Amino acid sequence: MGETFYIFNNGRLKRKDNNIIVTTPDGRSKNLKSEVTDEIYIFGELDMNTKLLNFTSQQNIIIHLFNYYGFYSGSFYPRETKISGYLLVNQVKHYENLDLRIELAKEFLLSASHNIYRNLRYYNGRNGKNVDLEKSMKEIQSLRNKMKDAEDINQLMGIEGNIRKIYYSRWNDIVNQDINFNKRVKRPPDNMINSLISFINSLVYTTVLSEIYKTQLNPTISYIHQPGTKRFSLCLDIAEIFKPLIGERMIFSLLNKNQITEDDFEINSNYLYLKETGKKKILMEYDKRLMRTIKHKDLNRTVSYRHLIRLECYKIIKHISEEKRYEGFKIWW
Repeated sequence: MGETFYIFNNGRLKRKDNNIIVTTPDGRSKNLKSEVTDEIYIFGELDMNTKLLNFTSQQNIIIHLFNYYGFYSGSFYPRETKISGYLLVNQVKHYENLDLRIELAKEFLLSASHNIYRNLRYYNGRNGKNVDLEKSMKEIQSLRNKMKDAEDINQLMGIEGNIRKIYYSRWNDIVNQDINFNKRVKRPPDNMINSLISFINSLVYTTVLSEIYKTQLNPTISYIHQPGTKRFSLCLDIAEIFKPLIGERMIFSLLNKNQITEDDFEINSNYLYLKETGKKKILMEYDKRLMRTIKHKDLNRTVSYRHLIRLECYKIIKHISEEKRYEGFKIWW
């Protein structure tokens, strides 16, 4: 598994021989070791040219771009090398056939809502607050049962939205800092937690994209989210499953350990923008999360959180190829 590099400096990203070099305006440079690089995240203002992009494409390196304020802009996605016409046809078939599509969409969201439930269960009575989350847990389980009977995608997403509302309504009880988070606000985020969710969800999304790239799945054909012309919507589907485990548990930990505080935000912007120091803290912790390992129940071996995402892609491939029915990843600890 290759390395991920995060670049905050301004300057130039270029190819030199068979290496990728970052050069800053003051003349400093760093070699990114192209032979072991999987992803490059760019948070600074960098000049690039087609020579560099052609080289990263040849090396199967994905470049993720974020703007000055830390909002995800897009990805340079190299030409796919692992392609399968058979799988593509079946992926489209599972989208166009409503019964096949809703079967996959339900499993994605049942898994995601199970993982949300497990987060509440984990924090129930913990955190020094002795908070009782049982009522919310029961409400979520009741909605999950309704989800199984949903007949179309809109109904399914409506139920999922209600589960999220219940879940978010309990974050003030889970988080020790006084932030007054009541609901999810995206454009623009209106407090520290909403800003953290937006930033970290982008990281999960891009990680899923990078793992899909290593398989034969087409990232533009999705089952919950409507496929569009300007996004890799399958990443949004799969990310729903892993946001509770990788993203949201990390947010709770960062805030409860005071690793992230008001000092990491531009307060004059109503906590909309993370400072560079805050982003670096999050990225350091995010990398640690992706490298965490668990003993996989089915494989009977240790796998990382990142590899769990790749395994999810393989399970989807088997389902679409009609080899084995898909069962989404569910937290068991």
